[in-house]
Amino acid sequence: MRYISTRRKEGEAAFSASEAILKGLAPDGGLFIPESMPSIPGSFTLAKGAWYAMYQAMLPYFEGDELADDLEEICRNAFSFPVPFHEDGGKDTLELYFGPTAAFKDFGARFLAFSMEKLLSKRGEDLTILVATSGDTGGAVASAFHGREHLSVKVLFPKGRVAERQRMQLTGWDGNVSSYEVEGSFDDCQRMVKEAFMDPELHGLSSANSINLGRLLPQMAYYVYASSLYEAKHGEKAVFVIPSGNVGNATGAYWAKAMGAPISRIVLACNANRPIVDYLEVGEYEPRASVQTLANAMDVGAPSNIERLFALFPDFESFKSNVSAYSVSDDEIRRTIKEVYDESGYVICPHTACGERVRRDHVAEAHSVVVSTAHPAKFNDIVEPLIGRTVAIPQNLYEIMHRTPRAKEIAPDYRSLF
Repeated sequence: MRYISTRRKEGEAAFSASEAILKGLAPDGGLFIPESMPSIPGSFTLAKGAWYAMYQAMLPYFEGDELADDLEEICRNAFSFPVPFHEDGGKDTLELYFGPTAAFKDFGARFLAFSMEKLLSKRGEDLTILVATSGDTGGAVASAFHGREHLSVKVLFPKGRVAERQRMQLTGWDGNVSSYEVEGSFDDCQRMVKEAFMDPELHGLSSANSINLGRLLPQMAYYVYASSLYEAKHGEKAVFVIPSGNVGNATGAYWAKAMGAPISRIVLACNANRPIVDYLEVGEYEPRASVQTLANAMDVGAPSNIERLFALFPDFESFKSNVSAYSVSDDEIRRTIKEVYDESGYVICPHTACGERVRRDHVAEAHSVVVSTAHPAKFNDIVEPLIGRTVAIPQNLYEIMHRTPRAKEIAPDYRSLF
């Protein structure tokens, strides 16, 4: 299996999975995609649990790669937490927040950290990881990479635009992890990372954002697992409704579907940042400055992974026939959190509320899965006033929140990092 850039020109090089993971971004600034989409292995089984199913889903992507023999061990160590459904008569919720930082990004961050450490140890090399975060990515990456050999991490987040508990997770690190509070938006943070990569004088850099192949493949893998488990339980393929900001999570689902995972269709739930929604309505894609919302991890005006979706669906008609997207306002987020709690006592975060609102308003099918991306305790200042009670903090989150905060304020210029 070889990987090429989304911007590849005829004759440009292809790379192995390990090379793509270590590089983060393709040499031309594009994102890595497989030369051809593999199929789910015929030996795929749910009988050995979630981590083993995800390992099997990823095997074809590492065919002939130097990590192939290490992949089972990496997956066992990285995916060491449950991947449960909250069941509600077929209108279920996939809870992806049982990892160390209570967010779905723990899957990708841990897989990437274990994979990079293994590769760098073999090669005797060191890497500096740059990661821009709009909320959850940075905390997951900091946790996953903290203390890993051959790796240092620089976490960039927008000042005043992350929840307080998210900020605690981003800044409570020492040793090989440094945090930077950027005077700007998430888009500024993401731009700084890309500009650093393109600077010919900087070497030994890689990314842990969802632009990195090693972040995306675990997300593909849990959709293969979850959709297969759902079909086994209900006898039907589900519609997956996915809260979407930088679109890496949704891209993982599209890759899973392209591999043959039993997914009926995929619907993107966006907040007030609506470049994809507008593209579907007018036929012209136009990134723009991000808008601040209650679902802050989705506050992305120029989603990087749109390049991978465009590679999968290269013309507007193909894109429109495969991608659905709807925008949810802050008022609708508040209403949905309260509505769900009043109906069932189930507590959801603002991002999950975007997905649930889209399901209720736009998904007619009986069988659907909303993807719950973060534990509601991370957004207590939003959730608790709406439901009228406190939300218990998971133990792993509590421990991270009570670390000593360390962060450096910088201008939105990548040269401030070095």
